Amino acid sequence: MNRLTPYAALFMRLAVGGVFLHHGLAKWHNGIPALTAFFHTIGIPLASIAALVVIVVETVGAACVLLGIFTRVWAACMAVEMLVAILRVQLPRGGSFELEALLFAGALTLVALGDGPLSIAIGLRRRPQL
Repeated sequence: MNRLTPYAALFMRLAVGGVFLHHGLAKWHNGIPALTAFFHTIGIPLASIAALVVIVVETVGAACVLLGIFTRVWAACMAVEMLVAILRVQLPRGGSFELEALLFAGALTLVALGDGPLSIAIGLRRRPQL
């Protein structure tokens, strides 16, 4: 094992969280109604709720992943979202799904690795209890 191995989770958190946050902020900027309308066109049930969930995962979840807070939970949500994006959006339209597949793999990696040594969660766990 080399000296950088313990920091693999940090590198992955920055990459996956950064991409999700970028896309989440774009969706937030365009608005929930626009995302809801898109979800209606592809047949996603409860489109307005699904749009809100996607925006929360891609903004709040991404920020938490970047900081290393509840990384496994948020990464699992991100993996599910990418699986849905591949199966319900990209494959039926004949689109390429390299980005979604890479984010899916990165999210699964974070589920396996967790927060890593450089995270807020680790810092909070080390704080002495009063």
